Amino acid sequence: MSSFGISLSGEDGSPLPELIGTSPAMQQVYRITRRVAQSKASVLLLGETGTGKELIATAIHRLSRRANGPFVRVNCGALSESLLESELFGHVRGSFTGAVNNRTGRFEAAHSGTIFLDEINSTTLELQVKLLRVLQEREFERVGDTQTISVDTRVIAASNRELAAEVSAERFREDLYWRLNVVPIEIPPLRDRREDIPALVAHFLNIYSEANDRYVTHIQPESIEAMQSYHWPGNVRELQNYVERAVVMAEGDELTVELLPAEVTGIRNGATRRKSFAPADLDSMTIEVVEQGLTELGDDKTNLHSKIVDRVERELINQVLQACGGVQKQAAMQLGINRNTLHKKIKDYQLGKDDDNGSDD
Repeated sequence: MSSFGISLSGEDGSPLPELIGTSPAMQQVYRITRRVAQSKASVLLLGETGTGKELIATAIHRLSRRANGPFVRVNCGALSESLLESELFGHVRGSFTGAVNNRTGRFEAAHSGTIFLDEINSTTLELQVKLLRVLQEREFERVGDTQTISVDTRVIAASNRELAAEVSAERFREDLYWRLNVVPIEIPPLRDRREDIPALVAHFLNIYSEANDRYVTHIQPESIEAMQSYHWPGNVRELQNYVERAVVMAEGDELTVELLPAEVTGIRNGATRRKSFAPADLDSMTIEVVEQGLTELGDDKTNLHSKIVDRVERELINQVLQACGGVQKQAAMQLGINRNTLHKKIKDYQLGKDDDNGSDD
């Protein structure tokens, strides 16, 4: 029971029943969420698409002293600049084509409550100036109006990109970034909290069994194994969709591996391919390869470049050559190096010794 008379504790200690997960990564998110909710500070939620940033924003609002006020959501990436400005700040009749009536904006509607600005990284620099003013001065004008409106609205923003990098690329204002980034909360991707997958699957099974008048109450162990092996580029949202599909398609009371898509199970046309335990992007895979290489080398910290980087380069060249049928000209084009350089590397790495007819044509 919260100090404001609202029961918000999930069975796993999360601030909301909808937030599922007992992993250390999520427990840290819960701790920060509870603490920041009691403050007036702006919050910046960071994480990949589908990780549950809106649920965290909702938890912050419901645990705050503004819980009885409105909670207004705005997806900044779903609207053009002109429409988004009108959506946020409102407009007066005749301010632009189609403005036939006065309209209250989302900031005004969220007075005494919280506004959640999702995908704020998609806003333009011009609009960011106006957002900065609201954060600093708590005031704005509707589009086409001169009357200043004052609001008492807490701002929670979310980004699916690294905002610091967007600032460096001059796509996001640094002053607005620091205004938003008072308390950052990083929402971990699902691949970094695989131990939460069984509980998430059970949660979604209950929801969609009830919604579809089904009784899928059991989970085949092989299904959980497959799901915990998958890298989940779409995160919890992707898992949710697959569980819903499985419930709809199930003929019995069990979620079996056959009900999962081939991307998860690694099974296509009856043939099993190797399951991917790799991270979801090249940057993560690169980090993992280097970390694993350094771990295996132990205390041998000499000639690291050839021991790690050269091995990766050798395998890359080898696989591209095979894909190109040994045609070096084509392989060089795909690799982005000239043929003489490729020829030298083939010789240095002793590739294609058994295939002397690798051609330059």
